[in-house]
Amino acid sequence: MTYGLYDILQLIGALGLFLFGMKVMSDALLKLAGNKLRSILASMTSNRVFGVITGFFITSVIQSSSATTLMVVSFSNAGLLTLVESISVIMGANIGTTITAWLITILGFKVSMSTMALPLVGFGFLFTFSKKKNLGHWGNFIIGFALLFIGLQFLKDAMPDIKSNPELLEFLSRYTDLGFLSVLLFLLIGTILTVVIQSSSATMALTLIMTAEGWIPFELAAAMVLGENIGTTITANLAALVASFKAKRTARAHLVFNIIGVIWVLILFYPFLRFVGWLSEALGSESPYVTAAAIPVAISLFHTAFNIINTFVLIWFIKPIAHLVEKIVPERIESELQVDEPKFITKDVLKYPETAISALQNESKYLFKKTIFEIVAHALNIHRTDIKSDEKLKRVIKKSNVLFDLNVREEYIRKVKSIYGQIISYATKAQSGLDLTEQQNGQISQVKVANRKMVEIIRDVSELSRNITLYLNSDNKHIKKEYNKLRKRVAKVLRVIHLFRTEKDNESYYKTLKKLEQEARANKYRDNLELDAIIRKDLITVDMASSLVNDTDNVNDIIKNLISVAALLYGKKDTLLENGNSPNS
Repeated sequence: MTYGLYDILQLIGALGLFLFGMKVMSDALLKLAGNKLRSILASMTSNRVFGVITGFFITSVIQSSSATTLMVVSFSNAGLLTLVESISVIMGANIGTTITAWLITILGFKVSMSTMALPLVGFGFLFTFSKKKNLGHWGNFIIGFALLFIGLQFLKDAMPDIKSNPELLEFLSRYTDLGFLSVLLFLLIGTILTVVIQSSSATMALTLIMTAEGWIPFELAAAMVLGENIGTTITANLAALVASFKAKRTARAHLVFNIIGVIWVLILFYPFLRFVGWLSEALGSESPYVTAAAIPVAISLFHTAFNIINTFVLIWFIKPIAHLVEKIVPERIESELQVDEPKFITKDVLKYPETAISALQNESKYLFKKTIFEIVAHALNIHRTDIKSDEKLKRVIKKSNVLFDLNVREEYIRKVKSIYGQIISYATKAQSGLDLTEQQNGQISQVKVANRKMVEIIRDVSELSRNITLYLNSDNKHIKKEYNKLRKRVAKVLRVIHLFRTEKDNESYYKTLKKLEQEARANKYRDNLELDAIIRKDLITVDMASSLVNDTDNVNDIIKNLISVAALLYGKKDTLLENGNSPNS
């Protein structure tokens, strides 16, 4: 046998060049169309047909089903896509990946691209000098496209020739004449190759070359293609290992979908192959059972037919597949996490602007509705359940006489400080490291503003809490009455914010919040008059008066900040803009 170590290294090098070309081309296309494609994906609806079309379109454009699947996993992890939506997109991605096989078959076997490839590299290289980003990306795309076919040509040349190496035919014949066992064996080979190479397109290229060289017959090449469909799911499953249960479910759904498809094709394997052979001849090609040169076209046809039929059949079973995956990957209970540990922001969210924005918004909302709500309520010596109830606030305030043992500073350090720091850190990294649109940059700036206002709320409520504890124990009924008024005002805002967040028809609550905010701004003069009257009559001491004046101002600031945060995080921007504050301030 004349095929030695040097030849093996040449084969590996050719495969490496092919993969590098594929990566350069895919990365360039992602940069050219990534923002638009991700915005399409982020605005997905639960319509399964639209999901399939979206997945097909994205994969056809970026020429990488793995990139599409990883994007879907990331979006699912960030809560931008539901499991049902993710499954439909992945179905479309499986169809989209067949475009690559046709590209290799037509341009790699029917047309000689190798003579044009080097001039294309030179042409693309000129574009990379452009100061315009898009032209540079187009240059990289052209270079990647050319390198892909240079690599393919090297692969064909590096593949051992059966005539020169008859030992190979003898070696392979041991495994190609085992009937259906051979089919299962080559399915396993296709799976392992794809897992090792981490590219179904590269494995497809190897399969097509092996058939063109006469190494393996049509049916075993088809078995390898089925294996590639299973192997390509491993990338997403590996990426989801450290992600949330939502991402794991999406990755498992991809695996389940492809395994179900492979099982039914194996059951109908030989009739399905005859159908593909007939279709190939009907389209003007020769029979793949007769001519080795006709097998690449038939294999591409098999790949396309399998993915289209599999999607058409299983699209009606998306919800049962989703239920199965939910049983395989149970929901992780968030309460298992430490109180000061972020629930949504991780390193992975900084891959895309959409996932970063979603994670930052979700983390901020969680901090606001859980921790800030709890600290403010307890600082008022009121239970959160009472604020969320339908009970009249006057009665809630009257019965809330049990004082909470609350240290606002300690609660801030334990539950807020670390998460606040990480939100600001991730927001800053996203703004400096991601290619953001003006709108996306504004959204992140609003998150930063909302978090700064939450910290201001904690600072103001810390002062208020100490005096509430002091004066609710006082024998002076006048100071108790005044502090109960302050408690009621803040409690009312918390209740309306809760309803604004949770009720679908929340427009009336938003109007109430705007009214409360305007009152907080106009209250200063009225509050001073009321305080002056109490002081003139010597109903409270000088120290009480000083505390009451400061805490009245604090309450007005707390109310304004609570309403601003609610507006910023839950979609109503008018309040912030009316205040004259810029999101970038």
